Amino acid sequence: MSGDDSIAASFVDTNILVYAIAADDSSRSPVAQNLLRELMIDRSLRTSTQVLQELYVTLTRKGKTPLHPEVALRYIDQIGAWPVVVTDFKLVRRAIELSVASVLSFWDALIVVAAQASGAGTLYTEDLQAGQELLGVRIVNPFQAAVKPSRAGRSR
Repeated sequence: MSGDDSIAASFVDTNILVYAIAADDSSRSPVAQNLLRELMIDRSLRTSTQVLQELYVTLTRKGKTPLHPEVALRYIDQIGAWPVVVTDFKLVRRAIELSVASVLSFWDALIVVAAQASGAGTLYTEDLQAGQELLGVRIVNPFQAAVKPSRAGRSR
């Protein structure tokens, strides 16, 4: 997707972005901020419309200190400047199939399917079992261990 095949894409789930932006968790926020910075430096950041929607709602309504909608929109614009997978019918259908075939919720399956569609080799999230591989995408919880995104996202 990036036009540079040497850069492996890494997909970031909503929770990682919330920790990075809200900066209200003393242990997770710095890890999320560093990860996001490294992915941007590597030009490997990928996400989806689902993640951007969830991010907006969480930042403006669910966080410890909700952001004003205009402030949240500026963050959405910054993340949306990177490649964003649009969750269309094809991806929704594939997510339903994955959800039925596995123990994933539909929403988690949609994240995995979008990560695969983005070309990501790594999905950063704390919502799925770290270390497992789904549809060729490795699940990494950046809060469980120090992971160098520039290395973790590279192809095997």
